[in-house]
Amino acid sequence: MVPTAPKPPLSGKTILVSGGSRGIGLAIAKRAGRDGANLVLLAKTDQPHPKLEGTIHTAAAEVEAAGGQALPIVTDIRQPAEVQAAVEKAVERFGGIDILVNNASAIRLTGTAETSVKRYDLMHEVNGRGTYACAYACLPFLKKAQNPHILTLSPPLNLRPEWFGPYPAYAVTKCTMSLFAMAWAEEFRAFGIASNALWPRTTIGTAAIKNIIGGEEMMQKSRTPDIMADAAHHILSQPSQGCTGSFFIDDEVLLAAGVRDLSVYD
Repeated sequence: MVPTAPKPPLSGKTILVSGGSRGIGLAIAKRAGRDGANLVLLAKTDQPHPKLEGTIHTAAAEVEAAGGQALPIVTDIRQPAEVQAAVEKAVERFGGIDILVNNASAIRLTGTAETSVKRYDLMHEVNGRGTYACAYACLPFLKKAQNPHILTLSPPLNLRPEWFGPYPAYAVTKCTMSLFAMAWAEEFRAFGIASNALWPRTTIGTAAIKNIIGGEEMMQKSRTPDIMADAAHHILSQPSQGCTGSFFIDDEVLLAAGVRDLSVYD
């Protein structure tokens, strides 16, 4: 009798990804799709954008081409009612939620004088408040899941002033996400829900890098989103009760997992 090959670790898992239409969020979704996971993609881009690649619908097609099932839901995570409705649609389609990936983020790398209150509000509403809204809506279903995880894409908590001085508003909003990741690890420990954060060592070649930070030159110096996707896959494959409360860096995760050639991500 030929032994049956083990199922991939994320096979059949239902994963909700905010900001899932492109970049790192889409890369994480496609990597999970290769395992046969169900991906719930939340994003605002419903129609093609002149400066942004793809839409939530093309992202869903890429996930399904990779081997997963996809449910694209046009959602503004600044609106709690929209987030709640999206979660309800996900549960109706797939029966529950096993993993939440808080990827959606707004960025503005400017100092205080160049950052209007309106822009400040946008970053806080997406980064901190939106992350909270997604966790709040998913929590009842994560409590019922086997091996539930929350993974938030935010930096390690480091209060050295040089990390905050150049662009205070953005840095503070990203650290808000990190504070939630840390707090939830403790709060949800009794439910067996893992909560971790993941951050890249280098810049990652995404639309934000191309359009906001450094154009094509910076894109050439950046790693591909696949390094974050592979690192996230490794974290989300771990037993939740033994892998929580950490601030992970992408290449450190892969080196610990036995990956030795990181040049594939150049």
